[in-house]
Amino acid sequence: MDLEEAKEFRERCTQCAAVSWGLTDEGKYYCTSCHNVTDRSKEVLSTEAIPNTKIQAINRGLKKRKKPEKGWDWYVCEGFQHILCQQAEALKTLGVSPELKNQVLHNFWKRYLQKSKQAYCENPVCTGRRRATVLGDNPSHSDWESEPELLSDFSCPSFVDSGTESQSDVHTRKPFPSSRASQSEKASICSGSLDGAEYSLRKEKGVVKMTVPTTLAFCYLSLLWQREALTLSDLLRFVEEGHIPYVNAFQHFPEEMKLYGRDKGLFAIESWPDYEDIYKKMIEVAMFLDLPRFPDITEDCYLHPNVLCMKYLMEVNLPDEMYDFTCQVVKMAGIGEVDFLTFDPIAKKEKTVKYDVQAVAVIVIVLKLLFLLDDNLEWSLSAIAEEYNEENKEDKLWFDFRKWYQVMKKSFDEKKQKWEEARAKFVWKSERPLYHSSIDRSVVYKRREMVVNLQKQFSALADPAPTFAKNSPSSFQFNWTEEDPGRTCFHGHSLQGILKKRGQSLTTVNSLYWLSTQKFCKSYCKHVTTYEESNFSLSYQFVLNFFSFLLRIKTYFLHEEVSLIEKRLFKAKYSKAKKKSSSSRKMRKRK
Repeated sequence: MDLEEAKEFRERCTQCAAVSWGLTDEGKYYCTSCHNVTDRSKEVLSTEAIPNTKIQAINRGLKKRKKPEKGWDWYVCEGFQHILCQQAEALKTLGVSPELKNQVLHNFWKRYLQKSKQAYCENPVCTGRRRATVLGDNPSHSDWESEPELLSDFSCPSFVDSGTESQSDVHTRKPFPSSRASQSEKASICSGSLDGAEYSLRKEKGVVKMTVPTTLAFCYLSLLWQREALTLSDLLRFVEEGHIPYVNAFQHFPEEMKLYGRDKGLFAIESWPDYEDIYKKMIEVAMFLDLPRFPDITEDCYLHPNVLCMKYLMEVNLPDEMYDFTCQVVKMAGIGEVDFLTFDPIAKKEKTVKYDVQAVAVIVIVLKLLFLLDDNLEWSLSAIAEEYNEENKEDKLWFDFRKWYQVMKKSFDEKKQKWEEARAKFVWKSERPLYHSSIDRSVVYKRREMVVNLQKQFSALADPAPTFAKNSPSSFQFNWTEEDPGRTCFHGHSLQGILKKRGQSLTTVNSLYWLSTQKFCKSYCKHVTTYEESNFSLSYQFVLNFFSFLLRIKTYFLHEEVSLIEKRLFKAKYSKAKKKSSSSRKMRKRK
């Protein structure tokens, strides 16, 4: 307590009306007559931290600076930029080259900010009501190689160096001009960001609106440009396994970036990313950015169907000899050509390729060519293979479809059950509480604290829950080895039982084939074909369901891809069907 330093405070005490004050250890004034403690504190000037600069400290004994309740002034695009940085760092940890973040994704994001007129233009839409003039409108700045300059006072944090800020810079940094205080006060009522309320209502024609799923579209575009050994299905699976930030990614925002109100609808996600949705967004973003033709997908590239077919044949435990058949199907269908595989946003949407789905569809077609999958021939061929293997145990085993089905069905059911359990147990609530307005903040945090305390108390009373180690990321979900006695590995098995000699060449015993789709939908339909399980054999249903689970896609999506490749492979059959339908129509008209 310090009586000398309290002499300058001359107000009367509200309890006893005396003017005799002292200072508590916390720096608050108290009356020496009645010991009434006030809410007033002594203001002290301190220049120890930064020379020649006045710092106002409210409490004399306070050594740690209190963080402002309001936080930074920040825009929605900054939030998405932080998520993209986190995802790029995660991809780098998974083995992707550092150039993906520092060069490719960085340039794509800068181009998006410019095209959407949020930055890299004279008057960004989020800093003023006047319509911005993008530098890209000028032909001299429209080249892909040109670097757009930042002419406005808008300054997003550096994408490349966003994670390298010093701790002192984090507290002193003010990313946006302080002259917009009135805008900040107005925005703080509805959202933590300056433009959260406005952004959620914004619907500008021709502009791709940024969402959390769209960040994955940006990541996949960057992976595709770099021709990395990562497909879209792998990317979404790593998201689901928690290796790439997506759900509750806003938890890693700086503490000064207050997030509430309308921001909740923009950054809080309570559903897993869908393959078809992300794929459509990827095309939409690429067309909006007006990107040039991507680097060529050649035969030595991971995304080429021959390479992916080899990978998926290993994963689904099929014989190595099937690889020759997949290569022949790829060649005959013409889906291995560079021009067909290379992504070109300027071209029509119909020319885009789903690399992983296409490779799996090729394997399904090969299985139909070899075993027909009509719930009859495959079991007859299995009986022949089983009899041969019993009589010739020392020779190379023939591939037994029935035995493969039994092994894969068991593994598939176990894996799917674990996946469904993991999804059911997933906790969507974030560790960082979300609230509707700054007024509700204290209530939400208090409730959160009570919930955490109750959980601690119950966990202390109950048995400790088993902790599951996080699986390390892998491109393979199923692994098969000859040394594993519990599960048969079919990689080295022979296809001799389903092949026969015709002259000097080998051909399949099965000479029949049925088309997955007899008639395609009209051009105005949103889908190419329909898939009704009851119309197809059980073997075909199992194969489709298994591969669909492998890629985390819907079954009809794979069936559609199989039908499209068959259309390229069996052009003669489809042309005959068209002629028959046209001739029948003519006959009806004559009648």
